[in-house]
Amino acid sequence: MNKTILPTAATLDHKWYVIDAADQRLGRLATEIATILRGKNKPTFTPHMDTGDFVVVINAEKIAVTGKKRDQKLYRRHSGRPGGMKIETFGKLQARLPERILETAVKGMLPKNSLGRQLFTKLKVYAGPSHPHAAQQPEVLTLNTIPVGGK
Repeated sequence: MNKTILPTAATLDHKWYVIDAADQRLGRLATEIATILRGKNKPTFTPHMDTGDFVVVINAEKIAVTGKKRDQKLYRRHSGRPGGMKIETFGKLQARLPERILETAVKGMLPKNSLGRQLFTKLKVYAGPSHPHAAQQPEVLTLNTIPVGGK
């Protein structure tokens, strides 16, 4: 009889990756990041376990969207109080908190349970080109997504 082998904490190795978000499309980049966080790119993928890697994203302020999304895409948040809805466009949020745009996109692609919340903690997004995770010796990961303005 064949048995399914579950990966243990000893057999899992969590790598660190650095991704440069400059001139990358938001949705395509978020999809690749969610796949890496979830561990779906590994042969040891198990749906109910954290088998993914850590992802550090730099240059989040230079992320791009196509069409009229810069003016028409809306980000909503609510304080929990009556009348506490705040609405912001992509352009305004990118000027104020560029990290939140990518975090929101990736969070929506992760499971909506305790595993998804655990996976989300392994995403580190920074607006500029520097990050404080040099001690983890992250590998630079280049994604083959469609660049902005090209085919």
